[in-house]
Amino acid sequence: MFIPDVSQPFWFTITLVVFFAIIAGRYFLVSGLFYLVFYIWFPAKWQQRKISKKEFSRNQLQREISQSLVTAVIFAFIGTAMILLWQKGYTKIYTSISEFGWWWLPVSLLISMLLDETYYYWIHRQLHKPKLFKLIHRVHHQSNITSPWTAFSFHPLEGLLLSVSLPVILIILPMHPVMILLQLTIMTFSSVINHLDIEVYPHRFHKHVLGKWLIGATHHALHHKQFKYNFGLYFTFWDKWKKTESPLFEETFEHNTEKINS
Repeated sequence: MFIPDVSQPFWFTITLVVFFAIIAGRYFLVSGLFYLVFYIWFPAKWQQRKISKKEFSRNQLQREISQSLVTAVIFAFIGTAMILLWQKGYTKIYTSISEFGWWWLPVSLLISMLLDETYYYWIHRQLHKPKLFKLIHRVHHQSNITSPWTAFSFHPLEGLLLSVSLPVILIILPMHPVMILLQLTIMTFSSVINHLDIEVYPHRFHKHVLGKWLIGATHHALHHKQFKYNFGLYFTFWDKWKKTESPLFEETFEHNTEKINS
């Protein structure tokens, strides 16, 4: 398969445009689908699962989409740079499954997500330090009531900070492109679900052997309301270990899910 030399300005630009189209398209597809299902097509069905009593404004949605498109540009630059690093032999990306075997595919995905979670948790906590919050992270927290469109609504510097973890991981961890794509897809769905402001997980899911480790809308909504709790990306284990999980989480989750369950 022919892959052009991304170090050439023309092909770098083409690759950048393609990455932007894919990233922005994925954002509009996933966020748009969740927005249509939960807020346009079937809002009454999910009203009891709505976390915030107030509604977000149309101006907020426009701002979030604009900021997310800037984030998509940054992600596209990082993705193009990652291809360049791969072509120059600086990453562990491989294309033949037989090189590491089928068993390594899910293992590499899990390791990468755990490393990404660790990086995100500690960066996120630093972004809540007063100076960094005011300079960078306040942009994301303008959305006190989140929406599906909040998922990638960041200050450009925050978008850059969040995007560098995967390329660094790929310098040390062998991953197949399919697993990289799967992780990015999981990240998109996870971020949209977390910012949905509607709890989609079932009653008592927070007690389930797997569910208790997954972040959802209730968990992350408390972060946007309380600021000093719930810093995770996919998983809750760092919040549990470092005691930064909101003491209101279990009670709030049960309240948000008990009515529809009954």
